[in-house]
Amino acid sequence: MNQSRQGEESPGTQRRAGPLSGMRVIDAGSMIAGPLAATQLADFGADVIKIEMPGIGDSIRQWAPMKEGRSLWWKVIGRNKRLLTLKLSDPDGQEIFRELVRSADIVIENYKPGTFERWGLGYAELSKINPRLVLVRVSGFGQTGPYSQRGGYGTIAEAFSGIPSFTGFPDKPPTLPGFPMADSVASTFAAMSAMFAIYNRDHNGGKGQEVDVSLYEPLFRLVEAQVIGFDQLGIVKQRQGNRLAEDSPRNTYQTRDGVWIGISASSQRTYERLAHAIGMPELIDDPRFVDNASRCEHDQALDALLAAWFAQRDSQDVMSLFERADVVAGPVIDIRDIFADPHYRARENIVQAQDDDFGSVRMQSVVPKFAATPGEVRHAGRRLGADNREIYIGELGMTEQKLSELQSKGVI
Repeated sequence: MNQSRQGEESPGTQRRAGPLSGMRVIDAGSMIAGPLAATQLADFGADVIKIEMPGIGDSIRQWAPMKEGRSLWWKVIGRNKRLLTLKLSDPDGQEIFRELVRSADIVIENYKPGTFERWGLGYAELSKINPRLVLVRVSGFGQTGPYSQRGGYGTIAEAFSGIPSFTGFPDKPPTLPGFPMADSVASTFAAMSAMFAIYNRDHNGGKGQEVDVSLYEPLFRLVEAQVIGFDQLGIVKQRQGNRLAEDSPRNTYQTRDGVWIGISASSQRTYERLAHAIGMPELIDDPRFVDNASRCEHDQALDALLAAWFAQRDSQDVMSLFERADVVAGPVIDIRDIFADPHYRARENIVQAQDDDFGSVRMQSVVPKFAATPGEVRHAGRRLGADNREIYIGELGMTEQKLSELQSKGVI
């Protein structure tokens, strides 16, 4: 990896060396999919330089929830990054970007396909400057194909993946997730693929490459048996609410005190433990429920029996019983429950992060957990152009006069 000077952290922050220490990443994306991939690398120690439009910044800075005019979403996705303002559509900005690329291991961008080429920043040009560079490109439909120029927001990608067609209840419209799932999943694939490319570069020839990540394909990859099921058996998966055609019982059931508890008992042993725990061992030998295939065929009848049992009991009694009986179950919880939950606390899933605006904020911790070289949240997302002087003058050797000139032109 290219050796690069790591930016100094805010006062009081002691930095650990994560597994990506020494790697430099340029986050040239906007909103979620590209920037979140860069955040994941920053969490594990990469020196991530975030590029934003002068005077405007990343559009995510305008996303709710807002506090005192500042986006709290930005605080999370902008964490652990050094921040530059730079107008990439300007020739002077492009020249500065090429200078930054010389010391970069990875560039991540999620503009409409063809935009970087129009600016003279495509992989063909950037690889001449830095042959070891890995350019990760995230877009709605990918860099090629008849839909590549279509708008690519996550909602459209989710619909195009096919997943909403079998998500939700049969008498209701297809259900979309309550968060930008396509962007988030694509960002994880983008970060993963970037590291695959870095490994290949460092162990198989020393050259970088271009990586094409769409928003819909990672979701499509995760549906597993959908493709082969249709290919071999003509199966078109339908909406079944919380049930699965491949797994029964699998649903959420409401207790007497209004709590919903999720159950998954598709394996024979887990199903038998459930039947004993609820005092209905006869369900084990019932021909309708004797194995998973039979239970899936008669899932409505089984659901009705379970729903009636749950409705007569309070949630704490149910969970205490299930824990003693080793039944696979868990309550549906919201963010209020999460903040109070002892397991979340023990796993340190929520951490305190230093923030320039609010002193400190709490957010999700770094995942997954490394035993020897853990990642960390060093600081929340900071103000626009926070590291302009450090990088432009301290690292690129730009003069004060040149910096002022470019600022007055709106390039920086």
